[in-house]
Amino acid sequence: MQVLLQGGHHPKLGIDFYLDMLSHIRGKYPQINIHGFSPPEFNHFSQVFGLPLCEVIERFKQAGLGSIPGGGGEILVDRVRDRIAPLKCKTDQWLEVMRVGHELGLRSSATMMFGHVESVDDRIEHLQRLRDTQDETGGFTAFICWTFQPENTRLKAETVTSAEYLRMQALSRIFLDNFDNVQSSWVTQGPKIGQIALKFGANDFGSVMMEENVVSSAGTTFRLNAQDIERLVREAGYEPHRRSTWYQLLT
Repeated sequence: MQVLLQGGHHPKLGIDFYLDMLSHIRGKYPQINIHGFSPPEFNHFSQVFGLPLCEVIERFKQAGLGSIPGGGGEILVDRVRDRIAPLKCKTDQWLEVMRVGHELGLRSSATMMFGHVESVDDRIEHLQRLRDTQDETGGFTAFICWTFQPENTRLKAETVTSAEYLRMQALSRIFLDNFDNVQSSWVTQGPKIGQIALKFGANDFGSVMMEENVVSSAGTTFRLNAQDIERLVREAGYEPHRRSTWYQLLT
């Protein structure tokens, strides 16, 4: 079991707030992996705390951080990032957090959110940057892509079709040949397309979520329990297994 911690960039909270929170969670629930703080947050922490990035990540790890989520990746092309998320960290900064985390023994996921202002060439550049970093560090556990959910957002774009999502999923599986795992995004695409994605390169169906506040705020809400996930995997012709954060089979 793991808890995913991601949030805003608070301008005043000091490092002790986060270290105390991590220590408290690890002390009270030692069986839970803390999968927390995406690269934009770590870049923010480094600036606010006035500390080198490597020191911030090392201290978070010592306090209980177990792995780093791939949030805030969007499209790893600065021209695109400047349009859709100008206040978030740049591409090189996002990748540097992952490199440092991997060097310190933390694993992380990698993501891509597509279907807004980017071109197909931008998607390929994103995949290339991830592939190159994985060649350097080997620290990414899995890749997850999903489509931009335009409802209730200021950035308007045509909704990407399920066919486009599945093509991108299949391309990612072929291109990222140094990634062992590709995850289906039923959270954004729904259970049926999530199931079909298992035929388009995904070998992981994701996990049960107790609470989700990002894509649901954009108007997309899907809920599955463990029994639903296992049934969908079986119906697709596969045998479901439970895994750890580090993709070690548990059952």
